Amino acid sequence: MRKLAIGAAVTGALALSALAVPAAQAATPDLVFADVTVNNGKAITVGTSKEVEVPVTYTLTRPSDLTIDYKNNAAGVMIYRGRLATSENVIEGSSSPTCTTTATTDTTVTESCSDTFSIDPEYDLFEAADATTWTVGGFYGQINADDDDSDDHISLEYGYAAWGNKGSVQLKRAAKVTVNASPEPVKKGRTITVTGKLSRANWETGSYSAYTSQKATLQFRAKGSDTYSTVKTVTSSSTGALKTTVTASKDGYYRYVFAGTTTTASAKATGDYIDVQ
Repeated sequence: MRKLAIGAAVTGALALSALAVPAAQAATPDLVFADVTVNNGKAITVGTSKEVEVPVTYTLTRPSDLTIDYKNNAAGVMIYRGRLATSENVIEGSSSPTCTTTATTDTTVTESCSDTFSIDPEYDLFEAADATTWTVGGFYGQINADDDDSDDHISLEYGYAAWGNKGSVQLKRAAKVTVNASPEPVKKGRTITVTGKLSRANWETGSYSAYTSQKATLQFRAKGSDTYSTVKTVTSSSTGALKTTVTASKDGYYRYVFAGTTTTASAKATGDYIDVQ
């Protein structure tokens, strides 16, 4: 018997949901997903190549006579974009969750569970529309496969169920911002030109693209100080470029800071040191 792959079960079930088929004949187990928290309640930020590990915790109540072994059946939490029945994208837990029994009755078992989403931008994210608020749901999948064809017969039986609207989580594009202050060194009272670039993850191309018409704050930290103060606000150009001038007054560090938007995470440049003589 083939082991159940959670992702394969979900993908197959969602593919079949597009067909006009009767309601499932197999009984769906009565599962209750509650108290779901994704990424500790914070937005998820994803770049273009690095996988992002996202912690998930939830409570699962199942029938006491149902054993979930993560070989022939599985249950877990997913996030999806769009409607539950016709989702535009789905990401589910990448491994078997760790669950601890917290309560039992004659008919039910309640467990406290933790899992991890491993979001791979090259595999899981496809377009700018993925940078939005995703809905949290729970799912159950079961599979029974016989792929031994020595008797000229194979079979595959599976079932799938999903429960939606168990919460929400924001998924954002990662941003990058650079800075360069010149000339170096510079005489006191002369003009310093501070340039940089603001870009954000483009999941369609797998690279960072210019983020245009966005405000970034130029900040300065004097040598020997731990605190940055705001100098002025600059708007990125059609190429994402940032540029402004300031008057040299004392040694210190300049950086650009981007506060972020509803679709894109915040970013800070590493301070660039200027020696004022």
